[in-house]
Amino acid sequence: MHAQLDSSFLYVDFQLDFSSTKKPRTPKCATYQKKKYIEKENPPLFSFLHYSLVMDLISILLYGLPLFFPLYLIWKIIDRKRHQYCYVLDYECHKPTDDRKLSTRFSGEVIRRNKHLGLNEYKFLLKAIVSSGIGEQTYAPRMVFHGREACPTYEDGIEEMDEFFHDTIDKILKRNKISPSEIDVLVVNISMLACVPSLSSRLINYYKMREDIKVYNITGMGCSASVISINILQNIFKNEKNKVALMVTSESLSPNWYIGNDRSMILANCLFRSGGCAVLLTNKLAWKDKAMLKLKQLVRVHHGANDEAYDSCVQKEDDQGNIGFHLDKTLPKAATRALVDNLKQIAPLILPVRELLRFAIASFVKKMNWGSTKGEPKPVINFKTGVDHICLHTGGKAVIDGVGASLNLSEYDLEPARMTLHRFGNTSACSLWYVLGYMEAKKRLKRGDKVLMISFGAGFKCNSCLWEVLRDLGDENVWKDCIDTYPPNTLVNPFVEKFGWLHGEDPDTFYVPDDYVIP
Repeated sequence: MHAQLDSSFLYVDFQLDFSSTKKPRTPKCATYQKKKYIEKENPPLFSFLHYSLVMDLISILLYGLPLFFPLYLIWKIIDRKRHQYCYVLDYECHKPTDDRKLSTRFSGEVIRRNKHLGLNEYKFLLKAIVSSGIGEQTYAPRMVFHGREACPTYEDGIEEMDEFFHDTIDKILKRNKISPSEIDVLVVNISMLACVPSLSSRLINYYKMREDIKVYNITGMGCSASVISINILQNIFKNEKNKVALMVTSESLSPNWYIGNDRSMILANCLFRSGGCAVLLTNKLAWKDKAMLKLKQLVRVHHGANDEAYDSCVQKEDDQGNIGFHLDKTLPKAATRALVDNLKQIAPLILPVRELLRFAIASFVKKMNWGSTKGEPKPVINFKTGVDHICLHTGGKAVIDGVGASLNLSEYDLEPARMTLHRFGNTSACSLWYVLGYMEAKKRLKRGDKVLMISFGAGFKCNSCLWEVLRDLGDENVWKDCIDTYPPNTLVNPFVEKFGWLHGEDPDTFYVPDDYVIP
C-alpha cells in the first residue's frame, strides 16, 4: 500500500515537472508555512507605518486642497504682478548737428523768403518768435537751410527721420549691449509722416530685427504720443513675460512747413523744432537692477467728442490750399478742461489721503461760504505732496505758465520745462524726455523720487503718467555740452533789445530790410 502511494506521488511529480517550463518548487516545510501565517495575522511594524503614512498623505491632500488652491492662486497672482511692471532701461535724446541750428536772425530770413507774407505778418511772426521763450540754438530741418521750405520733397521727410533713427537707436543699443534681434516689441510714433512701407518697417529692415517682433506704427497722436506708446507697452507687459521693447518718438517737420499767411497756422513754424528720442523698456525681473524708472500710474483723457476741443488743434488747408497746422483761440480753454479732467483721475491714485481730505474739506468750506471772503482764490490741490518732480510738455511759454499757475508750481518746478523750451524748442511728443534729461543732468533725480509727466495732444487729449526713480541718476546726456550754462541769467531774446517795436516800446526802431519785397 505504501509502495503504491509512493509510486503515484512520484508519477504525479514527474508529470508536473515536464508539463511546466518553470523550475520545480521545493516543498514548503511546516515552519515556513507557519511563519507566513503569523506575518499575515500580525504584519511587521514597517508595513503598518507605511500604510499609515500613505493614508495620512491622502487625508492631507483631500482636506488641505481647499486651503492649498487659494494659496497657489495668490502665488500666481503675485508672480504675474511682478512680471507686469514696466521699467525704463535707458533713453537717448537726439541732438542734430550744429549746421541745423535756427537762430532768430535766420528765422527772419526764412520769413522774408515767404512771398505770401506782408509787412504786418512779418512783424507779427517776429514778435511771436522773440516772445515764445525759444532760444538761439534750436534745430530745424535741413531743407529750410537749403531754401526749399516752399517745395519739400518726400525724401526730405524720410532723410530727417533716418538721421534721427540712426543716431539715437545706434547709441542706445550699443550703450546697453543689446542686439536688435533681442527686441521683442517696437513702437514708433511719428504723427505727421505716413509712408509705405511704414517707418517701423523701415527700422526692422535696417536693423534686421526678428520676424516675430510685435510692431506698432502710430500716427496722428500729436504731442501726447509718448504716453500713448507707453500705455501700449504697459498692456503688452501685463500679458507677456520677459519682453524688451524699443519706443521711438519724434516729429517730421520737413513735409509740414507752412508757407501761407494764415496767422493761426504759421505760428507752428515758430514753435516746433526738430528732435526725437529712443527709449528702451522691459518687464524682465532680471534687469530690474539696471532700470532707471518704474511706471506706477498712467491716465489718458480724450475730449474728441467736444467739437470745440476737437477743432482747437487740427491740420488743414488754408484758403489758398496750403496745408498747415491750425492753432485756434480756443486751444487754452480746451487744454485747461482736459488737464482738469486728467488730474481728477490721477490725483486719487498718486496723492496721500491727508492731502485729498484737506482739499475736499477746503473745497466744501469754500462752496458753503463758511468764513470765506469775496475774491478769495479757490483751493488748489498740492501735487507736490505725492510728486517730487513734474515733466511738462514744452508746448510753449503760455502752456508752461498756465499749467504752473493751475498746479501752483514754483519756478524751481517749472525750470526744466522752461530751459528745455529755450534750448530745444517744442519737439512734440519727445519733449518730455528732454525735460527729464534736464532733471537728470542737474542731478535732481534720486532713488525713490516720483516723477509726473503731463502731455497734451491734438484731438484734444491730455495724458499723464507717474514714474518712480529706481536709482540715483546723474548722466548729462543730451545736455552735456550746455548744462553748466543753464539756467541763463535771462531768457529775453536778444532781438528784443535791438528792436524795441517788438513790444510796442519804440516803433521807430522797426527796420525793414532793403531787399524785402511787400507782396
